[in-house]
Amino acid sequence: MAEVLVVVEHSAGAPKKVTLELLTLARNLGEPAAVVFGDPGTAESLSAKLGEYGAAKIYAAEHADLTGYLVAPKATVLAALVGQVSPAAVLLPSTQEGKEIAGRLAVKLDNGLLTDVVDLAADGTATQAVFAGSTIVKSQVTRGLPLVTLRPNSVTPAPAPATPEVTAVEIALTDKDKLTTVVDRVVEQKGSRPELTEASVVVSGGRGMGSADNFKVVEELADLLGGAVGASRAATDSGFYPHQFQVGQTGKTVSPQLYVAVGISGAIQHRAGMQTSKTIVAVNKDPEAPIFELADFGVVGDLFKVVPQAAEEIRKRK
Repeated sequence: MAEVLVVVEHSAGAPKKVTLELLTLARNLGEPAAVVFGDPGTAESLSAKLGEYGAAKIYAAEHADLTGYLVAPKATVLAALVGQVSPAAVLLPSTQEGKEIAGRLAVKLDNGLLTDVVDLAADGTATQAVFAGSTIVKSQVTRGLPLVTLRPNSVTPAPAPATPEVTAVEIALTDKDKLTTVVDRVVEQKGSRPELTEASVVVSGGRGMGSADNFKVVEELADLLGGAVGASRAATDSGFYPHQFQVGQTGKTVSPQLYVAVGISGAIQHRAGMQTSKTIVAVNKDPEAPIFELADFGVVGDLFKVVPQAAEEIRKRK
């Protein structure tokens, strides 16, 4: 069975959820083989989790040059690896770095590229949701092997335990790969809430919150549910909440088990970022709000009365 190379995205010694999605998807096309970029010792800390989700092999590309420069060295190493193993496909996350590596790899291989894929069939046919999710497109790479980036939260990760074989990858770079040096890194301060794109529960607020201070209502409910806080574009543009928490077509895509939309009308831009959530609950005073067309459960009422009542009920049951 041909290998399917999966580029691993990781943080704090653990693979991110999108990596587990990629490994799950890769099993449709062949034998998953994880490609780990990082400093020496990185692959060892990730191997157990990668094996749990089906990685039969781990290619450990570990060298200080892979973290001391921007993505050019990673693309060069990945291109060389593709030439060595002739994989059935190469899968990467549709993150800022993942898409840049994919673009550079496509140029190096003279290969086609599909980005923001939400599914991939065994024959390499990709599914993409375009125009804010209103249109579904089926497409294939017609030049070279299937090279695709997967939109986070598109696939439900499914374990398939394997014992991965770890293979060291030779690092051979040129001066052209070292034109942009990383001079500093700033670690973003994080609270106790889970990361927005990986949370199983997300509570989002919209324009109906009225002000930044009122977002404490959303935060309180999210904390009681052990979830993350999100916001609509209208809320972030109004300065109610930071832009990094925006959910939508131009923000982040989430697919939690539970999505609570508070004071969000449900414009198509927002729906594109959360419509794959398993259960959607909407609270809005406008019974004609578009969000109710998508919601599994809807409450028509004043959010400043409904949400605190829900929070109080949750406290009683804890």
